[in-house]
Amino acid sequence: MRRSQADHWSFLFSQIAVYSFAVAVVTGVLLAVFFKPSMTGVIYHGSYHALNGVQMSQAYESTLHISFDVRGGLLMRQIHHWAALIFVAAVCLQLLRLFFTGAFRRPRGLNWLIWVILLVLGMAVGWTGGILPNDMMSGGSLGVLQAVLESIPVVGTHLMLWVFGGDVPGHDIIPRLFWMHALLPVAMAGLFILRRRLVRRHGHTRFAGPAGSGRLGSLQRAPAAAAVAMFFATCAVLALLGTLAQVNPIWLSGPYQPGAISAGAVPDWYMGFLDGALRIMPGWQVEVSGHPLVLAILVPAVLVPGAFFTLLAAYPLIERRLTGDQGVHHFLDRPRDAATRTAVGAAGITFYGLLWAAAANDQIADHLHLDLYVVTWFFRLAVLGGPLLAYALSQRICLGLTARERDEAEHGRETGRIVMSPEGGFSEITEPVRPALQDRPEPALPAGRDTPGP
Repeated sequence: MRRSQADHWSFLFSQIAVYSFAVAVVTGVLLAVFFKPSMTGVIYHGSYHALNGVQMSQAYESTLHISFDVRGGLLMRQIHHWAALIFVAAVCLQLLRLFFTGAFRRPRGLNWLIWVILLVLGMAVGWTGGILPNDMMSGGSLGVLQAVLESIPVVGTHLMLWVFGGDVPGHDIIPRLFWMHALLPVAMAGLFILRRRLVRRHGHTRFAGPAGSGRLGSLQRAPAAAAVAMFFATCAVLALLGTLAQVNPIWLSGPYQPGAISAGAVPDWYMGFLDGALRIMPGWQVEVSGHPLVLAILVPAVLVPGAFFTLLAAYPLIERRLTGDQGVHHFLDRPRDAATRTAVGAAGITFYGLLWAAAANDQIADHLHLDLYVVTWFFRLAVLGGPLLAYALSQRICLGLTARERDEAEHGRETGRIVMSPEGGFSEITEPVRPALQDRPEPALPAGRDTPGP
């Protein structure tokens, strides 16, 4: 098991995450050479004539300089932004693969936790990077940050003043977020190194069917060549996206002006759930001992994300406790074979997806010619009922699929051919089903060992 190689297409998600992270780091270093993380006011006189004579921060001016005056600067900005978007998407898909196949079970619980932390850090790095240009869209994110910090009971106001360094937005927040944006990737690189050591120690998980058979033509035959090819393919896709798909055109929104907001601006896709939760939460506010408690922000922006990611990180322990499964697993499950886990995953995806879609409640109302309050109330009810419905349907589908497989194993697979017996009766011809490779037992381990020997 230690020497086994990943030979299934779903294992590529982790490689895409690593390679897109590497591209983001390289392009980020190149951009940092020209970027000035300062909120000192200047008057712009540059290549983008539409903003000539406009007062702005040095951060925004340097970003315009990178985009229009540095050779290849706009391409680097685009590739950097797309690499961050693809990285978070790859990590999300990797977590889904680990979850639905049971790859988080012993001895790989720490590997699961690493990916969860990478997801949180990746979202934080991308969010801070979106604020650094100090344009109107980043100003909206600063407003959300201020509101979230102030909603925390007892310490919220002091925490906000400490983060911003006094008044909002002040002159300290951009330099502080710049260093945060630069240091978090160092921690992420350390997590990738730790994960690599864990993979070398425990080996890759395996699909017990033909996908894990190691047959000729699989990635086991040339893992190094496949990894190099995948790296260049990832770089090529990111370069094409950076060249052809425009993202974050800060010159269209203009510099940040406190008290103003840019209409139609939305955050990066992975922060949509937070925007949606804030939009559909009722404007509740209560007083506790004479102090206001703004539930309209505290619940959707602090409690719900905190509970969601805490449950995500602790799920291996929760499942182990509820099922009593303390065994070591090196073979992956099919989602249908773990109906309850698959149903829980479907409920979580539905919950996240509905919050994500709720971030576009105004666009949905406008394009479908619906009342905005009707759309908002739909999402309020759907967030509560949708996960339950997804849980029930997914569980029934999984149980139905496994029941059909058991029936085929007992009576054979239907062929659709009908024959008539000499007595005049009709019957359908069935063919036996080959024993499923995924049902073979996992190798027994000597007492006191968590992984098989080489």
